Amino acid sequence: MPTDYQRAADYLENLLKLKTIEEWKEKLSPKIPARCDPDSPEKEKMEIDPGYSKQAFENRWEQIPTSPEIRNKIADPQSEVDLPLYSRNIENYIGTVKVPVGIVGPLRVNGLFAQGDYYVPLATTEAALVASYARGSRLIREAGGCTALLLNEGISRSPGFVFENLIQIGEFAAWARKNIENFKIEAEKTTAHGKLIDGKITIEGNHVFLNFEFSTGDASGQNMATLAANAIYQYILKKTPVKPTAHFLEANFSGDKKASALSFLSVRGKKVTAEAVLPANLVQRHLNTSPEQMAAYYRISSAGSVLSGAMGIQGHYANALAAFYIATGQDAACVSESSVGLSRFEITKKGDLYASATLPNLMVGSIGGGTGLPSQNACLKLLKLPINDSSRAAAEICAALCLAGELSIIGALSSGDFSRAHELLSRRKKKKIKES
Repeated sequence: MPTDYQRAADYLENLLKLKTIEEWKEKLSPKIPARCDPDSPEKEKMEIDPGYSKQAFENRWEQIPTSPEIRNKIADPQSEVDLPLYSRNIENYIGTVKVPVGIVGPLRVNGLFAQGDYYVPLATTEAALVASYARGSRLIREAGGCTALLLNEGISRSPGFVFENLIQIGEFAAWARKNIENFKIEAEKTTAHGKLIDGKITIEGNHVFLNFEFSTGDASGQNMATLAANAIYQYILKKTPVKPTAHFLEANFSGDKKASALSFLSVRGKKVTAEAVLPANLVQRHLNTSPEQMAAYYRISSAGSVLSGAMGIQGHYANALAAFYIATGQDAACVSESSVGLSRFEITKKGDLYASATLPNLMVGSIGGGTGLPSQNACLKLLKLPINDSSRAAAEICAALCLAGELSIIGALSSGDFSRAHELLSRRKKKKIKES
């Protein structure tokens, strides 16, 4: 990482005022404890009990150097009762963390799969966030709702293979193309819900990436896709006419847990878009600004996104998705890829505001993962998703929610209310708590 020369010099000078170079070297050197010696009697004590029994739970807490007061805040009675429910979701379980949950809505969605008014639970510790999404939701509802469309879906895994030369790669690629039906058969042996729907070949030197896309039903489907891809991977290793010199189940091409340009060229999860036309009088009433100001802000923020090298153009999809994911038991780390997207604001011929939000990488499911845990499942039930295509409906609701947030934050920034809202809802609340 580049660092300004003078800043680096100042930093080092300040460090050397605190300790000598030899003292810093001693402080930063590895310190291997005696208990890591296989013959040390302390070794057994340091091993965390990984079990899911009540005794294993107690053993872990006995090992942690902390107070009963802290334990009681993490391992409350209900957390102990629910211990067996978490066995598939976490290791070395010691309790739960309570995150405040707020409700946004009704958010009106006119979608292919989500139709109606929805109350959306958001789990967050950030003041002003729920209020902002609630404000955008009110504006959308009074305008008749937003249109939302699921455009594409598929979960990808990308095995990678290394060969000696391009001649071998050509032979392998030709064989792989001919065996796509066999790949489908192998994938479907691992699941009753998933199917291989597409496969792409990318070549770089003597490397080959096979990017497989799977449908996964109502599950977010990452584990399902991994197991299906592994079945294909193992089949390839057994059957390929030319053997790779090295091979890996995931070669970091799929875009898993990271923002990538691939998001806009393909799909990982669900690709969904939402749009709304907001009359100028409603924009003024709810956001204290005008369509012209909103569009002007969009233009400069688009330039800012490009100049900063951002992946996509949007204000804060991550706020909505992180809060929704935590509340409903989604894989929260997928916010890193799901929050890639594109917001757009334009003036219509009538002088109203056209607004859209497109998310090409939305990872969301209504079954599997953490969606079955007690609080998370209750939050999902608050949504009242349709029985059929529930994950698709959830994706359209997420897009509508992100659109509501974009309207609210860009309205606040274009009107000058952004900092005032945070002052009112964050700092003053803290002041009231101290006074009470």
